[in-house]
Amino acid sequence: MKTRLRQIKDEKEIIQQMRALGVDEAGIKIMSGKGLFYVFKVEEITAPSANVLKQEMLSLGGEVAVSRNVITGKTKRTACLMMGTVSQYTKLLQKLKQQPWGLDKLAWGIKEALDNSQHSRWKIKAGRFTLDLGKRTYLMGILNITPDSFSDGGRFYHPARAIEHALRLERDGADIIDIGGESTRPEAGPVTVEEELKRVIPVIKILGKRLRTPISVDTRKARVAREAIEAGASMVNDVSGLRHDPEMKKVVAHYRLPLVLMHMKGAPRTMQRNPRYKSLISEITDYLEKCIELALEAGISRENTIIDPGIGFGKTLEHNLAILRNLQGFKVLGRPILVGTSRKSFIGKLLNLDAGERIYGTVSSSCLAVMNGANILRIHDVKEVKQAVRMIDAIIK
Repeated sequence: MKTRLRQIKDEKEIIQQMRALGVDEAGIKIMSGKGLFYVFKVEEITAPSANVLKQEMLSLGGEVAVSRNVITGKTKRTACLMMGTVSQYTKLLQKLKQQPWGLDKLAWGIKEALDNSQHSRWKIKAGRFTLDLGKRTYLMGILNITPDSFSDGGRFYHPARAIEHALRLERDGADIIDIGGESTRPEAGPVTVEEELKRVIPVIKILGKRLRTPISVDTRKARVAREAIEAGASMVNDVSGLRHDPEMKKVVAHYRLPLVLMHMKGAPRTMQRNPRYKSLISEITDYLEKCIELALEAGISRENTIIDPGIGFGKTLEHNLAILRNLQGFKVLGRPILVGTSRKSFIGKLLNLDAGERIYGTVSSSCLAVMNGANILRIHDVKEVKQAVRMIDAIIK
């Protein structure tokens, strides 16, 4: 007799493994939820609720880790870590619905987090295009029509060069072309609406007729978004997460297009001046959740939202690495995840390389992002990353 280790990433794989063994279908239905293990953090729960939660989970074979001060009665509120299988959580929910102290409401929060964490496929309409996210990884090619972007500032400032580069990105395998006319690099100052329109609209008008892939407009300004959509863009990438221009959400709601909501601490000019967090992943998750709520209040469909934790936007080197390690944590929001590590300064700091030399750091960090749950990668070097991602997709998807 020999024992072999099996790595199971989702319920579909568990079912496949059991069917290969010839397990009865009724047995598969009973056992499939016992092979997936999840750890959830519950924040700001009362000590009595934490004690009840721990006892109920223990009775099901799971576990809840709480502060020792909860046991001794020295604290009134705490955070805790729940550890268990899908099957255990399902049974826990039924128990919590009958409990006092707000545990019935917690049950709905756990159910939502559990459902969202298992969500892995989204189909989003982007004008005449459909983004089938989760089936494979999508690449968003970067086209900066700016004189001062950190990596390629000025290279594609002339419209003819910008158009040529966009077509090259598409040939190299880009699924989306992201066009921006305002640099959001650290210390960058804002540009006027008129200047941003002058940079991007003529290019979008031409590319809208020539590209076979959707165009995303990278802007924080509602007027730029509206005119870009009228010119041919079918997606909006707002690095401010709807916080910069109150009219932006109205524009996106009117056209019913996909919207990327990104986390940024501060503004581009100030975001890298000693950014601090008490709980990095929780704070970014809360911020993105509020962005989604802003979108919903404006009439934007939840199904049209995509989230981006904002690598390099108000984060230190350590913050960026932690985001990549813990990317799965953002799945509790139930939305596709976009990640942009391309040529960014944290790669340069680690490898001591200038922006144009960071391709291997970009490829490796991009592959890790995909393995940890990213659905879209925002990339300068599309051809090279495309090859790597095709391999990753073949292995894990």
